[in-house]
Amino acid sequence: MSFADKVIEFNQQLEYTGPPLPAGIRIMNPFREEEQALAISSQFYRKYYNDNNKRHLILGINPGRFGGGLTGIPFTDPKRLIAECHIPYNGKLTHEPSSVYVYEVINTYGGPEAFYRDIYINSLCPLGFTTVDKSGKEKNYNYYDSKELCNTVTPFIISNIKKQISIGCYTDTCFCFGTGQNEKFIKKLNDEHGFFNKIVALEHPRFIMQYKNKSKQAYIDKYLQAFSNV
Repeated sequence: MSFADKVIEFNQQLEYTGPPLPAGIRIMNPFREEEQALAISSQFYRKYYNDNNKRHLILGINPGRFGGGLTGIPFTDPKRLIAECHIPYNGKLTHEPSSVYVYEVINTYGGPEAFYRDIYINSLCPLGFTTVDKSGKEKNYNYYDSKELCNTVTPFIISNIKKQISIGCYTDTCFCFGTGQNEKFIKKLNDEHGFFNKIVALEHPRFIMQYKNKSKQAYIDKYLQAFSNV
């Protein structure tokens, strides 16, 4: 099986079967909810990962509604899917700031073919979460936003880190998107389970786009320097 085949198989089996989530929090599984997600993501992985090369792993937090929650591809919204990956998408052309930043990094790296030849992106929790606010609007929710949710899904997270390593990822270094709660949690798990020799945390793309946009190039340079060190 190629790297692509293994990722596609991983996505096909992705389902949360753990204890019930805390009240008011919903699991978001694009491969069960979005008609196109499995087909689109499979096309993506066959395009960029159809080999047996090992790759370094980046772990984000969990998928958002307007990026991976629609396409099934972490940090790839429908607009970037079409414009950068040249894969068609039929549906609402959503915009995810994190995806914009990640593809700026990818293009500076040398483009999708070069980047995805070396790196595989997913999330610490490969399925997302949503909650509904007082006005009835559905919002993204992070696994660490509630201690109860974090404790509930920790076994699911541990299981899926192991599965993603087995797809064909190096274990010398893992990159982590998020220098706050996500870094703290993955390092705690790594201390307990020894998944990787080293965790390298990088500021989360959403944080950069929202708060550090004026110095975005410095963060792109920081990313590329980190990737060049492995």
